[in-house]
Amino acid sequence: MRKTTLPRDTLAGLVNAVVSVPDGLASAALAGVNPVYGLYTSVAAPLAGSALVSAQLMQIATTSAAALVARQAVAAQPAERRPEAIFLLAVVAGLFLVVFGLLRMGRLSRFVSHAVMTGFLGGVSVVLVLDQLAPLVGFAARGRNPVAELANLLANVGRFDPRTIVAGVLALGLASGLRRTRLATWSSLVALLVPTVLVLLAGWEGVQQVSDVSPIPRGFPLPALPHLDLLSPELLASGFALAVVIAVQGVGVSQTVENPDGRPVNPSRDLIAQGAANVASGLLSGIPAGASVGQTALNVAMRARSRWAGILSGAWMLVIVLLVPGLVGLVPMAVLAALMIIAGLGALDLREARSIWATGGAARWAIAVTFAATLVLSVPVAVGVGVVLSIMMHLASASDVTVRALVRLPDGRFAEEKPPPRLASEAVTVLHTQGSLFFAGARRLEESLPSPVGAVRPVVVLRLRGRTRVGATLIEVLDSYADELEAVGGRLYLSGVEGAVRDQLRRTGKLDLERVVRVVPATTILGDSTAQALASASAWLGRPRATRPRAGSA
Repeated sequence: MRKTTLPRDTLAGLVNAVVSVPDGLASAALAGVNPVYGLYTSVAAPLAGSALVSAQLMQIATTSAAALVARQAVAAQPAERRPEAIFLLAVVAGLFLVVFGLLRMGRLSRFVSHAVMTGFLGGVSVVLVLDQLAPLVGFAARGRNPVAELANLLANVGRFDPRTIVAGVLALGLASGLRRTRLATWSSLVALLVPTVLVLLAGWEGVQQVSDVSPIPRGFPLPALPHLDLLSPELLASGFALAVVIAVQGVGVSQTVENPDGRPVNPSRDLIAQGAANVASGLLSGIPAGASVGQTALNVAMRARSRWAGILSGAWMLVIVLLVPGLVGLVPMAVLAALMIIAGLGALDLREARSIWATGGAARWAIAVTFAATLVLSVPVAVGVGVVLSIMMHLASASDVTVRALVRLPDGRFAEEKPPPRLASEAVTVLHTQGSLFFAGARRLEESLPSPVGAVRPVVVLRLRGRTRVGATLIEVLDSYADELEAVGGRLYLSGVEGAVRDQLRRTGKLDLERVVRVVPATTILGDSTAQALASASAWLGRPRATRPRAGSA
């Protein structure tokens, strides 16, 4: 730590610690355990994770998405064992994240469909809001999923508690209203304190408080191994799903933060950091944690300069936990519900959802299915649905290959047109491809190539410029097509071939590179290699270039 950065990092850490109090309490309440466990997380996660992150200003803390997944994962456990199950879940998810990082899977996040992720995050936000409506009005709703709970809630309006509603609505008004003022940074804290003081001064004993749900222990817990007897295939699956949610959200956060010292961000290293934070949290009686969008933005706004801002936020939170644990029990549960509702509404990106919906096609199906799965199924199942959808969309795009013929116009320019179904005799046909040529894409190319059947000495120039490597399927397709051309006395030219691809073709030994297939290396000039291929093909056909019926270059 440099002396020049210490003041800014210390202040940013203090502000983040104060802000973490309501966020931590609310997240733990959302997870269905003692809210003080959220404060323990706000100590352990920044201390362990900030020391390892590559995105130095990324704040690892409690998040609503992680808390919601954790709640659903341990819902089947008896109430008295849910805290132990959540501690174990945090450790399991942390170990998965470490493995993800060691396998350098941070880069794989680019394969997650934006439509799928938007639908999932939108569904999580709506579920978060629906889950908190019951404590906001002082009624315990029941149902198999959030939609069913909402229906049960609306059917029992007469059993709502007016005083609980007053406390919750006041917190909602303060949190949302102050976000538009200079007190935006402190809005959550003010929304926590004012209704709490009101309930205490008014003597509203019917308003449920944190201490009514769980006793608040004094001090800070010592590290303890989780209860492994709770380990089950279901918990492992939930831990994996939780790790995926944390990983995708974390990669998104880390890639939006620039390091003050200019060092590059490594998403895979940040996965390891979040894994270490979750393991530490689970060992210290905390809930799962991940990269926090809001608190990371707060570090940037407070002009923090290094990872010490995150480390010091954990240290400041430890001081708060040790000095004022009793005050935590006085907070009304309706106030925590209000804060989580604000977080859920703030995470909804309706503009982006409308944009994706307007795109239509596969994107519309992806966002709709993922959103619906998150609402009516568990979050782990919704994650699985999202992964399957992403794979299907990736495979569909991989097979989206377009083949066009390039034809020279009388004025010397070139036009693209649909390739002919059959090749012309004694003529050169230039083909240009767009899209992936791996696996299904190569087979799609095979279906789109003009047939040489019935032609005499046809020549095909296939442009491969920009292809840095080819797969076994494409080599098989090229070999088969070359054999068809040879059968009628024709040839195949491959133009714009990069050095690595040329070496691949030679190593396989499948293509007859001496007689039937000619490889023309790529040059720095666009269209040069295709022009060379045309010249060579024309000479082989024994015709002057000016009189050949079909030709083209790129």
